[in-house]
Amino acid sequence: MSLLGPVQIRAFANRLGVRPTKALGQNFVHDAGTVRRIVRDAGVEAGDLVLEVGPGFGSLTLALLEVAAFVSAVEIDPVLARELPATVRANMPEACDRFAVVERDAMLVSAEDLAVPSSYDARPAGEDHSNGANKPFSPTHLVANLPYNVAVPVILTLLETLPSLRSVTVMVQLEVADRLAAEPGSRTYGIPSVKANWYADVRRGAKISRHVFWPVPNVDSALVHLERHEDNPYPDDLRELTFAIVDAAFAQRRKTLRAALGAWAGSPGQAEEILRAAGVDPSLRGERLGISDFVAIAMAARA
Repeated sequence: MSLLGPVQIRAFANRLGVRPTKALGQNFVHDAGTVRRIVRDAGVEAGDLVLEVGPGFGSLTLALLEVAAFVSAVEIDPVLARELPATVRANMPEACDRFAVVERDAMLVSAEDLAVPSSYDARPAGEDHSNGANKPFSPTHLVANLPYNVAVPVILTLLETLPSLRSVTVMVQLEVADRLAAEPGSRTYGIPSVKANWYADVRRGAKISRHVFWPVPNVDSALVHLERHEDNPYPDDLRELTFAIVDAAFAQRRKTLRAALGAWAGSPGQAEEILRAAGVDPSLRGERLGISDFVAIAMAARA
């Protein structure tokens, strides 16, 4: 099976008139070993349903199709979205009926928007298919090379929007990967770390050289893995309130929680009252708290 290399990537760009833009965070991976490593580290197996965001010219797409049962891709660039099916046909024709792409912003996509490969039908055997009802597509894995400028909101949005996702493996800027996987008390721990832990267990993966991309970015990248909690212990109806508290706590991260949450609670005194009810020391800073602590604060505030 043929994967894309740097010569093909540049040829595609020249033919299509594509000039990578910083606005879309376009840095295209062109190394076959790297994309196969991403697929392997993501734990994608035969039978898995995979969502890819930002497939670009299709380097990672083809590597996913070597293994996965189906790949549904979301691409915001209309030129690239239109070209991708032709790339699959030319390089992996046997996989055409296991791939589909939709032109859309991943931040706005819903489960109903996902493109469905033509041969895919998840309805139980024997069910009446004559009514033309939409075929459900519930991806189990999100695997992607995400633009640096939207990586965190895309991950959090899709984990919220697509409850079928069991795991997320994405290649992001090294600094972003470190922030997502940071532990409480570390220098890089912050809002992305806390919010990601609402949904999943997070760990940093392998570092990826900047030289596997075209154009070469000014930073190195890394993989980050998120395994969704099998039974999320946090009440869904507390998420919005918890995230608001996290935002307030880190807006002035050098301040104590009593001070940082003062505006959110109405006054520092009220913030202290809520913190003590939650069993949290008001003199701590937000960077010392884990997601369970922030949930406890939200529960105390709502009581």
